[in-house]
Amino acid sequence: MFKKLEIFQMASAMARHAETRQAMTARNIANADTPGYKASDLASFSDTYKQHTGGIAMRGTRSGHISETGAFNPAAIPIAGKGSESPNGNNVSLEAEMMKSVEIGGHHKRAMAIYNSSLGILRTSLGRR
Repeated sequence: MFKKLEIFQMASAMARHAETRQAMTARNIANADTPGYKASDLASFSDTYKQHTGGIAMRGTRSGHISETGAFNPAAIPIAGKGSESPNGNNVSLEAEMMKSVEIGGHHKRAMAIYNSSLGILRTSLGRR
């Protein structure tokens, strides 16, 4: 039932994006001493979402309407990290990765807050609390 509501799709996509980005950050930290390892990151959620949806476009809400849209499933497009390279060819900055990890945690909390708030509104509209 909730998979058709766009706000729930977007909140779910935001959480998956944060999860994927956090995993990449953890991989960067784990390879901080690996010679030649290059840090990677994902494009921001808004850029990925705009690329997938083409910005704000008309969409069908029932079969037979203009078009039917599928669920948003952002592709993980790694982008190069911006740390300076060490003599062994590694460019992971532990400080930058830790700061990024905290930022990503905030993004995940925001996605969950949007989901919970929308769920509360939906329950209230149905007369349930």
